[in-house]
Amino acid sequence: MRTLLLGIDSGTQSTKVLVVDARDGKVLASAAQEYELIPNLPPGAKEQHPHTWREATASAIRRALRQAKAAAAEVKAIGVSGQQHGFVPLDKAGEVIRPAKLWCDTSTAAECAEITEKLGGLKKTIRALGNAVLPGFTASKILWLKAHEPKNFQRLATVLLPHDYLNFWLTGERVMEYGDASGTALLDVRKRKWSPAVLEAIDTDLAGKLPPLIPSDQPAGTLQASTAKLLDLSPGVLVSAGGGDNMMGAIGTGNTRPGVITASFGTSGTIYACAEKPVVDPQGEIAAFCDSTNRWLPLLCTMNVTVATEMVREDFGWTYEKYGAEAARVPAGSRGLLLLPYFEGERTPNVPDGTGVWFGVNQKTFEAGHFARAAMEGVTLGMNYGLRRLAELGVKPKQIRATGGGAKSKVWRQIMADVFNAEVVTLKVSEGAAYGAALQALWCWRLQQGEKASISDITDQFVELNAGERAEPDQKNAAAYRELQGVQDDMSVALRDTFKRHRQFLLR
Repeated sequence: MRTLLLGIDSGTQSTKVLVVDARDGKVLASAAQEYELIPNLPPGAKEQHPHTWREATASAIRRALRQAKAAAAEVKAIGVSGQQHGFVPLDKAGEVIRPAKLWCDTSTAAECAEITEKLGGLKKTIRALGNAVLPGFTASKILWLKAHEPKNFQRLATVLLPHDYLNFWLTGERVMEYGDASGTALLDVRKRKWSPAVLEAIDTDLAGKLPPLIPSDQPAGTLQASTAKLLDLSPGVLVSAGGGDNMMGAIGTGNTRPGVITASFGTSGTIYACAEKPVVDPQGEIAAFCDSTNRWLPLLCTMNVTVATEMVREDFGWTYEKYGAEAARVPAGSRGLLLLPYFEGERTPNVPDGTGVWFGVNQKTFEAGHFARAAMEGVTLGMNYGLRRLAELGVKPKQIRATGGGAKSKVWRQIMADVFNAEVVTLKVSEGAAYGAALQALWCWRLQQGEKASISDITDQFVELNAGERAEPDQKNAAAYRELQGVQDDMSVALRDTFKRHRQFLLR
C-alpha cells in the first residue's frame, strides 16, 4: 500500500492540492479550485470569506484523490499552506464573524500609524517586534475591526490566519505556528513570543484571543471525523503545523539552508532566504519573519507582479504564448517605457496609496509589445529594490530559484536574470507552496514515527531543478536595467505625496 501526502496551498485566487508519494516525492495528482475577491468594496479593501477557502479545499482534495486513485487508508499526513496575514475572526463557537481582510488590503494605513505611534515610533516598533507595522500585516486589521465594527469586535474570541483556519476546520484545534505568526506584526520574532507592547497598543484583552504557538515540526492535530467524512478520508490523519505560503514555498523550492534565494512571481512578488538567526532591517523594509522549519526567513514582498502582466494580457486579449512573443521582440529597457507597478498600492517600498504609472510613453513606445515587456520589467525592477536591500543586510544569493506563474515564461526568466544580475533556475514541481506543505507534512509524520528526520535532508532528496530552464545574466542588458532601476526608484519617491492627494480625491 502506498504512503501518500496531501499538500494544500490556499491562495488569493485559487486553492491547489497535490497528492505526493512519500517514498520518492513524486506528484501523483493535482487539482485546483478558483475563486474571486468579494466585489464592490471601498478603495483599498480586499476581502474573502473563509468559507470560500474551505469549500475550495474540499472540492480540490476530492478531485485530486480521485485522480490519484487513492484509498483513504493510504493518506497519512496533510500539510496546509495559506496566503499570509489575512485576519480570520472567530467567535466562541468557532464561527467566522465577518469576511477576512487579506494581505493585499491597504485600508488600514491609519491603524498602522496609530499602533506605531503608541509604540514610540518606527525604531521602537522594530525593537519590539523585529518588524515594522505595515498595512498588509494582521495587527492593524484587528485594530480596524475594533474601530470600525465594534459589535463584531465584541464577539471576537480567536484570531486566526488563513492557513490556521483551514487547520481548525481539519482538526478542530486553534493553534498558530511561528512562521505564519511572525507575519502578524504581533510576534517578537527574536524571542518567538507575542509582544506585550503591541498587544496592549491594540486592546488590553487581545492576548486571550490569540491561539497557542507551536513549533513548525509539531502537528496542528489530526483529522476530525466530521471533516474526514466530507473529504472521503479516514479520521486521525496527521495534520502538520503548516505555514504561510512563503514559508511553504521556501520548503518546496529547497530553500532550507543559507545561500539559496527564492523569488516567487505570483499575484504578489516575494523574495526570501533561509537564515540561522533573525535578519532585522532597521528601516523596516525587509520583513524579519520566522520560517516554517524553526529558523528565520528574511523576506521582501511587492504587492504587484502578475497583477500587472495580467492586466496587459487581458486588455489585448492575448494568450500567454502571444504575450511572451510580443515582449520578446522588444529590446531590454522597452526603449524607455517604464512601469511603476503600484496597482494595488505597495509594501516594499511602503507606499499603500500608490497607483500604477506608465512613464516614457511616446509615439515609439505607445505600442502593445512595449507595454507587455515594460510590465514584466517594471515588476521585476520593483522586486529588485528589495533584493538590493537584502544584500545590504548581508543576505546575498548564490542562486535564485524562481517560482510562480511568471517563472513559466522564458522571456521573463531572462529579464529576471538581467535585472537581478544572477543565475535564475526553476523547479520541476512548479507549485512550490503546495509541494512544501506536503514535504513539511512528511517531516512531521516521520518525526511522529520516531525517525530523526531533517527537513533539509528531505528537500535535498526530493526538490529537483529544471536543468533546461536556467537563465544567465546578459551584462549589457544588466547595465541597462541598472539605469532604469534608478529612474524607477526616483519616480517612487517623487510621487508619494501625489499618491496621497490622489487617494483623497478617490475617497471624496
